[in-house]
Amino acid sequence: MNPGQRQIELFIYRFLDWFTACLAWFLFFVYRKNLENPNADFSYFLTDPKLWQGLLLIPIGWLLLYSIFDKYSDIYRFSRWSTLKRTFAISFVGVILLFFTVLMDDTSNIYTTYINPFLRLFALHFSLTAAVRMIYLTYSKNRLKAGKVKYNTLIIGGDKNAVDIYNELQAKVYGKAHNFIGFIDSNGNTVNHLVKEIPLIGKLTDLSLIIDEMNVEEVIIAIETSEHNKLKNILDVLYDYSDRLLVKIIPDMYDIMLGNVQLTHIYGTILIEVDQEIMPRWEMMVKRLIDLVVSIIVLVILSPLYLYIAIRVRFSSTGPILYSQARIGKNNKAFQILKFRSMAENAEKNGPQLSHDEDPRITKWGKVMRKWRLDELPQLLNVLKGEMSLVGPRPERQFYIDQIMEKAPHYKHLLKIRPGITSWGQVKYGYASNLDQMLQRLKYDIIYLENMSIGLDIKILFYTILVLFQGKGK
Repeated sequence: MNPGQRQIELFIYRFLDWFTACLAWFLFFVYRKNLENPNADFSYFLTDPKLWQGLLLIPIGWLLLYSIFDKYSDIYRFSRWSTLKRTFAISFVGVILLFFTVLMDDTSNIYTTYINPFLRLFALHFSLTAAVRMIYLTYSKNRLKAGKVKYNTLIIGGDKNAVDIYNELQAKVYGKAHNFIGFIDSNGNTVNHLVKEIPLIGKLTDLSLIIDEMNVEEVIIAIETSEHNKLKNILDVLYDYSDRLLVKIIPDMYDIMLGNVQLTHIYGTILIEVDQEIMPRWEMMVKRLIDLVVSIIVLVILSPLYLYIAIRVRFSSTGPILYSQARIGKNNKAFQILKFRSMAENAEKNGPQLSHDEDPRITKWGKVMRKWRLDELPQLLNVLKGEMSLVGPRPERQFYIDQIMEKAPHYKHLLKIRPGITSWGQVKYGYASNLDQMLQRLKYDIIYLENMSIGLDIKILFYTILVLFQGKGK
């Protein structure tokens, strides 16, 4: 089955969610109106404009809720048990929202208690949605078992572990779902016993090229115990394809993975699925909302301070008040970062140069701004434009990124997210004055990336405020 067909089936899945939301609301509407007028005929319900308003708007609201908190992706990857749990939780939250936005002042409430309509609507929506979803997902699982849906699968490793995994998968119920395109030799010194079953199509250095050219959809890492040192480099490459690639690994590597990746669920009894999602979609949306709200509030409240700083910069030395510089942001896109100018004009006429505590290029007022990080305040405009976040790894120039990548290729992972005004590395380590210090700060930024959450962002903002009040900005 091609990806286009899977998109059609995902559309059907979403349409069924819309249909069950309509059906649940219709049945609930009939129940409510029947409380008001038990002897009414069917036309009484159909002629009420509130019915049609609800059928138009409420199912759309449910789809928005599912899009934020649920997983609208490839239905053949869905776990029925996980889907059932998510459906229960989202149905409960959605009915609460409906109750306080639509049903609280409803006239039918005078005929019963508040808890009664709440429980009825929840029972209707959850039972209908869950039942239809389970039926459709069972249908999809049966297609997987029958081999009507296949995923281009690549195995990394060719010796005992790889052969064992291949044979076990072939014997499993869902074995026909794998279209094994071949395997990659993870160690040029081994025999590669798997070549008897599937073709050898390259080496680890060819991994990115093979994924792109052969449309790989699933990768199974089955390297030998002696090759565990290669695991990090393999995952570094696969991380670039996290939006479309499913990665699985044999369970005896669990101890290596602990703390570095998040485990979602065990696929059968053989493989552990590696979840490379940075943050759930809903947390990403909340993070962006916090960025916008906080930035607007701070810009308004501190507008007199902005004016004062601008005047001081103007009289501190010749040159513009604001200083802009090209930095690399999310998805490797360049943007112009804004700062209050803290150095003399043309401070980098001889090329890129990092600043340090006794840098003669920094103006007298610039030193004050840097101590309290006042020079960073214009970056709230970068946040509003979507180029930066309040919290995230500090953006660097391409000149220094190239040098960092030579010694720490995993830096590229930081380019998956928006850079920030403040960061875990900034709080724990501070400004970097040379390449070695950049590499030291990188460790903290990678830890942040692997543990991103709204709670951690709030913690970093709290520590940043402490640093500012202590005057330890530089």
